Amino acid sequence: MFTDQAMDLEGLLDLLSEGVLFLDEQGHPTANRRFRELMGIAEDEQGALMKTLAEHHFLEDAEEGRSGRKSLSIFGKALSVEYKTAMSESGSRFWTLAVREEEKESPPREIDVIADSLETLKDILDSEYQAYVLVDDQARIVKWHYERLLGIKEEDVLGKPVEEVLENTRLHVVVRTGKKEMFTTQRIRGNDMIGRRYPIFHAGRLIGAMGVVMFKNLQEYQDAFMKIKQLSSTIDSYKNEISSTYRAHYTFEDIITCDEAMKGWIATGQKAALSSSTVLIRGESGTGKEYFAHAIHSLSRRRDQPFIRINCAAIPQELLESELFGYEGGAFTGAKKGGKIGKLELANGGTVLLDEIGSMPYAMQSKLLRVLEEREIERIGGKERIGIDIRVIASTNENLADLVKKGLFRKDLYYRLNVVDIALPPLRDRREDIPLLCKDILERQVQGVGPLFKTITPRAIADLEQYDWPGNVRELRNVLERAANVTIDGIIDVSDLPETISAGNQSRKQLENRLLSDIVAQAEITAIRDAVQAAGGNRSLAAEHLGIHRTALYKKLKSYGIDCRKI
Repeated sequence: MFTDQAMDLEGLLDLLSEGVLFLDEQGHPTANRRFRELMGIAEDEQGALMKTLAEHHFLEDAEEGRSGRKSLSIFGKALSVEYKTAMSESGSRFWTLAVREEEKESPPREIDVIADSLETLKDILDSEYQAYVLVDDQARIVKWHYERLLGIKEEDVLGKPVEEVLENTRLHVVVRTGKKEMFTTQRIRGNDMIGRRYPIFHAGRLIGAMGVVMFKNLQEYQDAFMKIKQLSSTIDSYKNEISSTYRAHYTFEDIITCDEAMKGWIATGQKAALSSSTVLIRGESGTGKEYFAHAIHSLSRRRDQPFIRINCAAIPQELLESELFGYEGGAFTGAKKGGKIGKLELANGGTVLLDEIGSMPYAMQSKLLRVLEEREIERIGGKERIGIDIRVIASTNENLADLVKKGLFRKDLYYRLNVVDIALPPLRDRREDIPLLCKDILERQVQGVGPLFKTITPRAIADLEQYDWPGNVRELRNVLERAANVTIDGIIDVSDLPETISAGNQSRKQLENRLLSDIVAQAEITAIRDAVQAAGGNRSLAAEHLGIHRTALYKKLKSYGIDCRKI
């Protein structure tokens, strides 16, 4: 059901002659009657509406906040679609999509010029070993040179969508993304061809794309095919190895808490998992930042792709660049002959956790910023820019805002990372979680220590709740594992806890007692001064006012160094 506000909005939208759809921050669509007519969707088919948006990648465009134009063909109608992200006066973000029917017109003049130019290059392109096709900005065929390979004449396919004619083509994808695809395999009539696809730009605007496939005589092709098959098998084995080695180990169910603030951050992390925005996780050492990063990846659409953790503080500065970006063979002294793939490239399609991001060298920060903005990397010693699709999560136990003020961290990178901010509280601020954490740690993590089942007494838990835990949950886990090793009967008691726990609690109690004595002393001094002043300096009378013996007053005057003559 739509709200009244949404129904009013629909009524206004129905007055428009073009199809219009609004998508609010929660992903709820509101479409006018003309939009549903053009897209072939009945008014009561809300599910069909969302399915149409997903099929044409509009939900992905909305999620990423993209703006642009597309052309669609729905039930034989050529539609022009324009979409963009906007902000309301209240600050809420919404996404709009406008659809209108295109007038029938001839293909753009620029693509015709290119098609004519191909005739001039026919001697080069007209090889018995390759076939090519040229499409316009709507992926419709403008030039066709597949007759020798497929037996289909050019006049029979001109103007048709290329994906309806050419098997397993991706030219329509290249038209949509504007990115070239080099030396990929394309299966045509049961045979794998080597394909290249190029976007074509004119005056800064994409006007079409060209695809070329190469093939040889049968025997040479079969030899090449076997090599490709072997390489594909090798690549698949590497992919399986990467997926099993670099994977997330924790989910949000593994994060134990009854603390309301912690539950709030879990909810934030769960929402963040639904997008590909960068996340910055802040918190002291041992608060569970890596657990959160694993959990976000496990819940995301990238869950089946690699999850790779890089500790920016643990890798020497001179090695960090090659670790992140990789290198080509011979790029520097000691480089492997075949080069090395960097962790960012290895994580393609998945998630990268940049742990202790505050320790990243300043010069490296600018290179990371370029990766986040351009989604491309360049290996050390390489000349080709490699496109990557990664989700970046950064974590730190430092105050990055302070580092920015000190000139130690780039402000633009800080803002680029701090899209979704998660600040995990220390264990001392959620002491009510300690009993739950003790139970979970003993049941799941330290039961392998010794033959006895490990449990803990209420007295020991009370001591643990009093401790301040500078090392947070990591320190608690360490303490319990140590206690599990030294307990005799499988029951952890106060005597099994390390001295640091009892010593820390004792010093804290001493501090509290000292503070209490200071408060009492100050109150006595004030009361004595007031009584002496009211008695005009007469100490006996002042003692009566205070309700204490004169001798007791003399002792306190001496103890506090109070001179009655100066009051």
